[in-house]
Amino acid sequence: MKEYNLTDSYITDITEKKALSTDNLQVYYGDNHAIFDANLNFPRYKITALIGASGCGKSTFLRCLNRMNDKVARVDGEIMYRNTDINSSKINVYEVRKHIGMVFQRPNPFAKSIKENIIFALKNAGINQKDELEERLEQSLKSAALWDEVKDNLNKSALALSGGQQQRLCIARSIAMKPDILLLDEPASALDPISTSKIEETLQTLKKDYSIIIVTHNLQQASRISDYTAFLHLGHIIEYNSTVNVFTHPKMRPTEDYVSGNFG
Repeated sequence: MKEYNLTDSYITDITEKKALSTDNLQVYYGDNHAIFDANLNFPRYKITALIGASGCGKSTFLRCLNRMNDKVARVDGEIMYRNTDINSSKINVYEVRKHIGMVFQRPNPFAKSIKENIIFALKNAGINQKDELEERLEQSLKSAALWDEVKDNLNKSALALSGGQQQRLCIARSIAMKPDILLLDEPASALDPISTSKIEETLQTLKKDYSIIIVTHNLQQASRISDYTAFLHLGHIIEYNSTVNVFTHPKMRPTEDYVSGNFG
């Protein structure tokens, strides 16, 4: 492979229908330029993994996609969803987050019952019919592979669940809003291997109905569950391709070094 500099990249063109795309996305924390020229197309009903060393910009980039960086960073460029630039100052951010849900690194259930964790946000969104609330409660918990474990204890505190169950509850809480896209920021990093496996199985099932973008530091996880992978390095997207190609036939030297364990 030729000598590499940070302006080099290999970004494959996505032929599937797009769920979301970024055009010349830049992120600044004060004078610190954290994300450079991010141009990516995310396919619908696929899992896309964002990988790279700590501090490379994975989570910063992910958080842009539903405006979670608004109060902490300046984000320039376009984020296109349904032919609308959701990075525009005219956009209702709360409406954006109904369509683009997010699950964070550590489980963050409300200090409420399992049931209230799901229906609280639904009621805030104006859904008050008991039948619909009950249906969404059951369907979201089933989709997150949690229903069978909690159906007889829905009034139990969510804080009494295990870490893995809490994270699946947070996934259920997000999908109860029926978003199109689900963003996950290292959702299994605090979990044991068995809980991690359940999260991965859940995501594989969910991609039938949701477009999923996941940040993970776990290369084995990325290779197991994702269809596409983007490799970030020092705020630059170096390579974006099918996961199989990124892991077995990387085009860029930094990607090869990272996936082979020779990075840093």
